[in-house]
Amino acid sequence: MFREVNGLPGHVLVVHAAVVLVPLLALLSVAYGVLPRWRPRMGWAVAVLAVLTPIVTWVATESGEELEEVLRSRGYPPEGLQKIHEHSEYGENLLWFTVGLAMAALLLLLVTSGLARTRNLPRWLPLVLTAVVVVLAVFALIYVYLTGDSGAKMVWSGIV
Repeated sequence: MFREVNGLPGHVLVVHAAVVLVPLLALLSVAYGVLPRWRPRMGWAVAVLAVLTPIVTWVATESGEELEEVLRSRGYPPEGLQKIHEHSEYGENLLWFTVGLAMAALLLLLVTSGLARTRNLPRWLPLVLTAVVVVLAVFALIYVYLTGDSGAKMVWSGIV
């Protein structure tokens, strides 16, 4: 399922969506947390990104594992497979930070929604969730950079 799309490795196509959506989720969820006046205008975008981004990141990770298996089965050189494995590890970490960020962003949306059930929550809860969102966003941005950079270096240096 994740191996090819119209004859091209699926990873090559999906990875670009992750490279765009992860930073968007990180930046918009942080902005939502630290700029309360913008919340009514940004909430829908954060919600959509919080649902879509982990899915796209998961598909990128799965398609990358498929590509790695194809290269391994074709007898790819061990030094190239080691670089691919490092890239894969960055991608796995990125996936988990993206899932955590998305969950924290959705919780922040929920506690700031103004629903009757959320009015009795402690006033400090949105601040704590914003801090969690900021920390997870920083890690997601670091790992999207590390993952993308390691992948691009492999492509442009002819390893893959």
